[in-house]
Amino acid sequence: MEDITKFRNIGIAAHIDSGKTTLSERILYYTGKIHQIVEVKDKSGAGPTLDAMELEREKGITIQSASTYFNWKDYHVNLIDTPGHIDFTVEVERALRVLDGAILVLCGVAGVQSQTITVDRQIRRYNVARLAFINKLDRSGANPDKVLQQMKEKLNLRPVQITMPIGLEESLSGVIDLLRMKAVYFEGTNGEIVVERDIPADMQEEAELRRIQMIETIADFDDEIADLYLSDKPIPEDKIIATIRKATISHLITPVYVGSAKKNIGVQPLLDGVGMFLPNPSEREYEAFDLDANEAKIKLDCNPERPFVGLAFKLEDGRYGQLTYVRIYQGRVRKGDVIYNVKSRKKIKVPRIIRMHAQEMVDIEEANAGDIVAMFGVESNSGDTFTDGTVNFSLQSMYVPTPVIELSVAPKEKTSLNNFSKALNRFQKEDPTFQVIRDEETGETVIKGMGELHLEIYLERIKREYKCEVIVGRPKVAYKETITRTIEFNYTHKKQTGGAGQFARVAGYVEPIEANLSKEYEFVNKIVGGVIPKEYIPACDKGFQEQLAEGVLIGQPLVNVRVVLNDGQTHPVDSSEMAFKLASKYALKEVLPKANPIILEPIMKLEVTAPEEFQGAIIGQINQRRGIILNTSLDSGFVVVEAEVPLKEMFGYSSHLRGATQGKGEFTMEFLRYAPVPKNIQDEIIEEYKKNKKN
Repeated sequence: MEDITKFRNIGIAAHIDSGKTTLSERILYYTGKIHQIVEVKDKSGAGPTLDAMELEREKGITIQSASTYFNWKDYHVNLIDTPGHIDFTVEVERALRVLDGAILVLCGVAGVQSQTITVDRQIRRYNVARLAFINKLDRSGANPDKVLQQMKEKLNLRPVQITMPIGLEESLSGVIDLLRMKAVYFEGTNGEIVVERDIPADMQEEAELRRIQMIETIADFDDEIADLYLSDKPIPEDKIIATIRKATISHLITPVYVGSAKKNIGVQPLLDGVGMFLPNPSEREYEAFDLDANEAKIKLDCNPERPFVGLAFKLEDGRYGQLTYVRIYQGRVRKGDVIYNVKSRKKIKVPRIIRMHAQEMVDIEEANAGDIVAMFGVESNSGDTFTDGTVNFSLQSMYVPTPVIELSVAPKEKTSLNNFSKALNRFQKEDPTFQVIRDEETGETVIKGMGELHLEIYLERIKREYKCEVIVGRPKVAYKETITRTIEFNYTHKKQTGGAGQFARVAGYVEPIEANLSKEYEFVNKIVGGVIPKEYIPACDKGFQEQLAEGVLIGQPLVNVRVVLNDGQTHPVDSSEMAFKLASKYALKEVLPKANPIILEPIMKLEVTAPEEFQGAIIGQINQRRGIILNTSLDSGFVVVEAEVPLKEMFGYSSHLRGATQGKGEFTMEFLRYAPVPKNIQDEIIEEYKKNKKN
């Protein structure tokens, strides 16, 4: 059996354009998985190994997280390369959900950017230990010390520098390993030959100073190192490594490596760091909920001899059917085993287990605790838990952000309807942030997503993969509604036709609650003395939810609402689940218009970067778009403007920004929160909704 301590499950995450895919390509080359390096912007159309989708190669961005594996020295590593663009943030969420460690890539010029902060927040959410790699130190304006400072200030991390650069910008020629105090150079056509030499004389003093800084930081976590350091005695290298490892796994420090993936400098020491400092699967604590014991938390044991527990974290529809990516937390699974889907309660035979290397598949006979594999012919949804049937555990599913933009879509030709439906069903199953709804009033199919690029990519995929041309409506904002005051309801539903009638009375009140993305609706049952029998309570809850799905002002869902049921009446013959469901629905329908409903709109966090001479134009544009400027900073001739702007005002912003900055401006935008719409804008939105309804 393979040694679990030599296993590493890692991901590469970063702000868009920091060089993640370039770094992944170098890692695969140095570990012998590929024999030729292809650049991201390669014109031949070949594209990097992990950007296997045609669209990824055309646009030069990563859209789907790609999984691969390799061996480095005596370590076996499963690697997931994630997208940097915020529209594909769910890909980062689902990768980090199942990983034990991560490499956070930072641009040596731009440093900590808006998406870096988001990715860091995701890394913290899933308690993933991280290394940092400061990339692009060959670029003009590269400044690793500035990036280290930003890691402290903006990310609240405690960086510990393990390598430092020899030269910067055009003169970057290698790195100094501060653990072994050696200069490391990367020779050969693609930097594959690692050569160690003595540290250049002119850098000896700086290297010693940085090594002292490293030891001072880790001395806080180990008394023995502190004593040796204070008494000026040599500190054994293995003691330093063990302390850094322990502090990294405990999220107390972040080891930092430097280099340039594109210039093939500094990647191999980073790979050594993955083995030295990131945890193996048995060093992470994972919990499941025991459904047979009132969802009590159970610690999972990374042991192949225990009952099997795994999580389906990603689905793909391939040539041979559905491919389900599974992280195994406990036990083992063999080809031909029967596993149990806890959510659907179905038994499934595992026909085929594979390891993925980008698009290539390698069949394996079995997989053990701590491994990440893919299975064919295993029907499930993203986030489903699998067991061997002897335990009834559920793994906590991941956080799914709220879609903020919607488009109405329809196939151009009636003959393509079948393919169109197939595509939407598939994408909805694969990506929980891509949602499809049918607008009952207009009969239109509406798709919802995280941003314009997100939906644009899916529309392009429908066209290419399903040969289906699509008619697309104008992008619309996914508004929500809420109420601003508490109001009581008391409603009796009576219906007397031939035969059994319907009777139900419900009473209580509805009130606004504080915004919480994970809980937008709350139902409180305060019925005493059985005035509404227990078996009818779920029907009441269902009726309330059905009514809240369609708001009062513009038909959008009502959120941040608590419904309290405290009284009612029943009839020995005419009461039923249906009667109570309808009574609850009509009760809310009657009182919600009196609860001062308002419209909520998505507010986006915007970060714009451009040469500083365009600062005035950028701020002017943001102000015109109802934006609030939070911060502006100047950095080596560039201005970075951070703002909050309503999504409604951001359509078409990219072309306006290019126009105002002679094509030199860039921006990133991500969803921040929902906020009330100003009264005059709310009136406009309601007016437009009524007009569209008439048409």
